[in-house]
Amino acid sequence: MTIAGSIAAIVLGAAVGVLGRLVTPGRPTMPAWATIGVGVVAAFAGTGLFGLFGPEEAAWGLRQAAVQVGTAVAAVVLVAACWPAGRTR
Repeated sequence: MTIAGSIAAIVLGAAVGVLGRLVTPGRPTMPAWATIGVGVVAAFAGTGLFGLFGPEEAAWGLRQAAVQVGTAVAAVVLVAACWPAGRTR
């Protein structure tokens, strides 16, 4: 993983975490720090998946970003759905 890929995973993961919190219907039960953390970790997982199954690319690209965002969105939605109600701190 390149430095650009790492930075992109952090930035995209945090952005997707924040957006996931905004688009989730109803009152969010998952705290903001957890939402952002899940987004960042999932974006790194997306980078790993891209490295395993994606084409050999020397640098970070748009396809890798799409995989990072898709993985982060799926993870944020899944964790938010499973987060217990009433535990926002």
